[in-house]
Amino acid sequence: MLDQRRSIYSWAMYDWANSAFATTVMAGFFPLFFNQYWADPANPVRSVMYLGWSNSIASIIVALMAPFLGAVADIGTARKKFLMLFAFLGIVMTGGLWLVAQGMWKFAAFLYVLASVGFSGGNVFYDSLLPGVASEKKVDYVSSLGFALGYIGGGLLFAINVLMFLKPDLFGIPDGATAIKLSFLSVAVWWAIFSVPIFLFVKEPKLVHAVHIHKAFKLGWKQLVDTFREIRHLKVVGLFLLAYWLYIDGVDTIIRMAVSYGDSLGFDSGILITALLITQFVAFFGSLGYVWFAKKVGVKESVLVGIGAYCVITLLGYFMNQSWHFLALAIAIGLFQGGIQAMSRSLYTRIIPKKKSAEFFGFYNMLGKFAAVVGPFLMGTIGYLVGSQRIGILSILPLFIGGGYLLMRVNISEGELVARKYLAD
Repeated sequence: MLDQRRSIYSWAMYDWANSAFATTVMAGFFPLFFNQYWADPANPVRSVMYLGWSNSIASIIVALMAPFLGAVADIGTARKKFLMLFAFLGIVMTGGLWLVAQGMWKFAAFLYVLASVGFSGGNVFYDSLLPGVASEKKVDYVSSLGFALGYIGGGLLFAINVLMFLKPDLFGIPDGATAIKLSFLSVAVWWAIFSVPIFLFVKEPKLVHAVHIHKAFKLGWKQLVDTFREIRHLKVVGLFLLAYWLYIDGVDTIIRMAVSYGDSLGFDSGILITALLITQFVAFFGSLGYVWFAKKVGVKESVLVGIGAYCVITLLGYFMNQSWHFLALAIAIGLFQGGIQAMSRSLYTRIIPKKKSAEFFGFYNMLGKFAAVVGPFLMGTIGYLVGSQRIGILSILPLFIGGGYLLMRVNISEGELVARKYLAD
């Protein structure tokens, strides 16, 4: 019992570790710094487009690699090895942002793309360890615990980084620009230190017929083709993945582009950073509260409620024109962001074959990343072409609507039954 509890918290601590990248870098300082320091501060709409393209490129790379690497990890029982490889890439590239001088937006974008690949690629294998860590009864709680710890951990470091930026003298830092660069370095250190527990205390399920990693690469292609065929027959899985692809697009786009969007509307940087901090800490309670909410209304229904909330948030985002509007939407996002992510992961865990979790989570993350290609690209490019980011944000609304419609047609009970039969064969 003690070993299981230690394994659960060690697994969840990786979310605490790498969420510092999601908050300080991806959602917080990088969009602002990219717009105002590395790119052209006189043309924020173009800077948003460049940032959207960078996010899209990183997502394409992960999306193309994820299913194949997931198949290899399953065959060779190498999930933790690949997790370590991608975490190392993300940590080193994030630390490298410290070296980028003013005006070098291409170099900054290059490091950011590689760091994002490390972050997102590692999550493929982090997610795939969940079925081995949590029983079916605990999977909702453990999935939510990971997101909750991620929000509080990422928010804690971000709060320190914000204080460094606002009061650099307290830390002996010469100016705000140097403080932000040091914040990127602190994320790398934080990520490295708190990744240790998952590698020490989480046991990867061993396959009876596991093969050496080199042979696994050769067999990976065959396994990938087989998985494509299996998903075609596992209709519940296929329909869920299509729905997830659509609605998670909007969620990821808002996470990655909200601060940049607010900056393009002329909101003060302090308001934007405060809003992001609010989101992190509200999301901590929102993620844990969503477990209770899902028990009351059903896991699938709780995701549908979250999708509906995001439709409203997107519409309100189009009309907002005052600072308190941005702060109010930050609270609303925090209430639903962690819940919709955690319950989606929990739903997927229920309907997939457990012995092929890395492989199937490879497809799960592939679609999530392909979605993250479409959203930022649409928002950035449409906003640039029409000269208004307000129009750009509306481009993600149909994705929420389409994803919600398809999710309503997913029969979770049927999917769980098929997954159990698959395990028994």
